[in-house]
Amino acid sequence: MNKKRRTWIIVLVVVLIAVMWGVKKYNGFISLEEGVTGQWANVENVYQRRADLIPNLVATVKGYAEHEQETLTGVIEARAKATSVTVDPTNMTPQSMAAFQQAQDGLSSALSRLMVTVERYPDLKANQNFMDLQHQLESTENRIAVERRKFNEITRGYNTTIRRFPASMIAGITGFEKKTYFEAAAGSDTAPVVEF
Repeated sequence: MNKKRRTWIIVLVVVLIAVMWGVKKYNGFISLEEGVTGQWANVENVYQRRADLIPNLVATVKGYAEHEQETLTGVIEARAKATSVTVDPTNMTPQSMAAFQQAQDGLSSALSRLMVTVERYPDLKANQNFMDLQHQLESTENRIAVERRKFNEITRGYNTTIRRFPASMIAGITGFEKKTYFEAAAGSDTAPVVEF
């Protein structure tokens, strides 16, 4: 075999190996991105569960506390806003995540005000339907925290992989971009003051 032909074969083998490595990395990025998208669906699922519980909770409270209309209306409006703000998992930007989080925080705040209102109605607090709904809501809030944590873990794995060299070259060429994390709400690092 002549030297020129051997050189071409070596070059071809090196190029083939590089292409196979690039394809493998690209397919890995696809799998990781699908993991982020799937986990985002889990996050949305538990937020939707919370939103679905709210009408029943409001209806139960309304039966006992008719003159608390302003609080009930606030919860309904916050729910409507929270369910109207969505994030496209394939195009997560810090702005879209902030808008989503702000809407969810607004709903959490409205629910907190509702729970404070409930304290004035001992009969309502003893109502089995209300107690069941309250328990389901608390359970859902815990699920939200778990799913958000999982989302951030999966997102970290994806972001780390696409930013490592030399895989970052393939990610850059094929358009894979860093995903946004969930962040704590402003002021959540300060413990609430409890007064008796």
